[in-house]
Amino acid sequence: MDGQSSLTPAARVLGYAGLAPQVICLAMVLMGHEWRYSALAGGFAYAAAIFSFLGGVWWGQALASGRATTGAYVLAVMPSLLVVALFLPWTFGWEWPGPALLYLGALILGSPLIDRALGFATPDFLRLRWHLSIGLGGLTIALGMVAPQVI
Repeated sequence: MDGQSSLTPAARVLGYAGLAPQVICLAMVLMGHEWRYSALAGGFAYAAAIFSFLGGVWWGQALASGRATTGAYVLAVMPSLLVVALFLPWTFGWEWPGPALLYLGALILGSPLIDRALGFATPDFLRLRWHLSIGLGGLTIALGMVAPQVI
């Protein structure tokens, strides 16, 4: 890389700042805050929103490329469908949110592999995606691991 970046400093700073809500949720749970169950639900909702947003990014990149196949669009809608499926156990009163947080964290953690497979992302964007996905995926998995102590 020649030192140039297609990402502005604001894009980087705001990207990393996007980890703060999950850090706050995890801290609330670990500190035994009275709203710890709400923090678990909020952590799931935040991770679900970001994962769905990633599908929108993939859709937009596919459209902008002018060379996307049907498969790219199928991949782009999968995050939204998966988060709805992960939310269903809560709506039915089954074990939640621990397992859902673990699965969602793993999906976020691996999501840059989709960026790489699609081939639409610039190298610096993909590098930032890896950083943010490792951060958010790891924090979401951590929430899932402490969830059984809250429930």
